[in-house]
Amino acid sequence: MMQPSLIATGGVLDSIGHTPLIQLDRFLRNESVELLVKLESANPGGSAKDRPAKQMLESALERGDVHGGSTIIESSSGNMGIGLAQACRYHGLKFVCVVDPRAQRQNLAIIEALGGTIDLVEQPLHGDFLAARIARVRHLLDQTPHSYWPNQYANPNNPLAHFEGTIREIDEALHGEWDVLFVATSSTGTAQGCRDYLRSRGRNVQVVAVDSVGSVLFGGTSGPRMIPGLGAGKEPRLAVGQSFDHVMRVTDLDCVVGCRRAAHREALLVGGSAGGVLISVDRMANDLSGKRCVAILHDSGTRYLETVFNDRWVENSLDCNPATLAQLVDGSPMVLETEVSV
Repeated sequence: MMQPSLIATGGVLDSIGHTPLIQLDRFLRNESVELLVKLESANPGGSAKDRPAKQMLESALERGDVHGGSTIIESSSGNMGIGLAQACRYHGLKFVCVVDPRAQRQNLAIIEALGGTIDLVEQPLHGDFLAARIARVRHLLDQTPHSYWPNQYANPNNPLAHFEGTIREIDEALHGEWDVLFVATSSTGTAQGCRDYLRSRGRNVQVVAVDSVGSVLFGGTSGPRMIPGLGAGKEPRLAVGQSFDHVMRVTDLDCVVGCRRAAHREALLVGGSAGGVLISVDRMANDLSGKRCVAILHDSGTRYLETVFNDRWVENSLDCNPATLAQLVDGSPMVLETEVSV
């Protein structure tokens, strides 16, 4: 019989959070590093974005900014769109998700299955798809009565959701006894919430922000990026002036290798940004001996079967043939990106 404490009595949104924290014993070759991962794909919407989606929407409902006749409009590369589609469906609200061609087709299908409407931006604005998506959101807000933009890129409830949830769960599970946190960045909401919680508790835990090569975050240079949900082509308002103990930049191919290696060594399917996070841990392994590290894995690899886990896509999009990819996944030497200390 199920224990009463395990029942989410308030519906699907009450099941968000308290995701597993598991130890990976095979991913790293350095056995002196203890690596644990926070498996955010266990949220009901399948990603870490469920947390801020619920927090932003329910805060707006409490303030009266959103009501029964409202239409929620947001820009997303996929996961936030799914989180908001789920929350909007639960609360009986209309939802429009503005996406660009990099969004995974499966993610779009999930949003539509939850009653959301997809609005596809096909051309970048000044070379940047995020700028184009935000411009489209503003246009739709002007054209849609009773519309509301949660604005994950500037909403303080985004980092707050991770302050009160993700990082608190990790820290309490480890009784504050750990050393390094690795987290992917895009809006920087997750990384901010985690860093601020650790500082508020006086924890001596270093926060490593994992960013994409081609991202403008932390003084980076804009360039092409194929993995959604990692990095930014336009600096979000939340990211302005933010700093972390270290910034690690990874390529799209790094992310693919990290995902494939997690599947091969740990029987764990992780999403694109999670692959980049795991590769970053591997890159720093020599400096992490004797330390307990936690990596937040934002979503599942099941949403990347047509890209990250598709040899043809990797070869056509990233110019890496299957034989070379297999060597990289196995751990053969590869070109390393430079760690940037901030």
